[in-house]
Amino acid sequence: MNTDEKMTGDLFEVDKRLSLKPVVDFNAYLRSAFGDGPCTCVRCAASGGDESGYEFQHTFTFDGKPMHRRFASTAGSDVLMALKKAWLSYTKVELPLSGVLVLEMVKEFVEPQSHKRLAPLFVASGLVKDVDGELRIQPQAMA
Repeated sequence: MNTDEKMTGDLFEVDKRLSLKPVVDFNAYLRSAFGDGPCTCVRCAASGGDESGYEFQHTFTFDGKPMHRRFASTAGSDVLMALKKAWLSYTKVELPLSGVLVLEMVKEFVEPQSHKRLAPLFVASGLVKDVDGELRIQPQAMA
């Protein structure tokens, strides 16, 4: 096989790790983490959608559409559990539970159309805190 044939063959090879159940499940989880429309929780309804005093964001805009975080399934511990399984399955090493979360590594096993949901979900769930552009894993999310 010559060099051109090898390069062409590589273009059509799919990383088999992307079809592992925890990775597939994490992508499904990420798609279902947000619902259509702005948040309608009691606080958002009472404030008319003004989230200025909130610790964590409720309403997001993806592709020009308002979406709300589904609180019942996106607590920091829920997000962490799903992420840990997918990370271990894809990388074959445990997710570091302190320090900076390497978002580029997570994007390797997340469907491209969902990349824009990662950081907002991680921050809004309390799993990470954005410190000078770095996503730092928060110990309280482990609880």
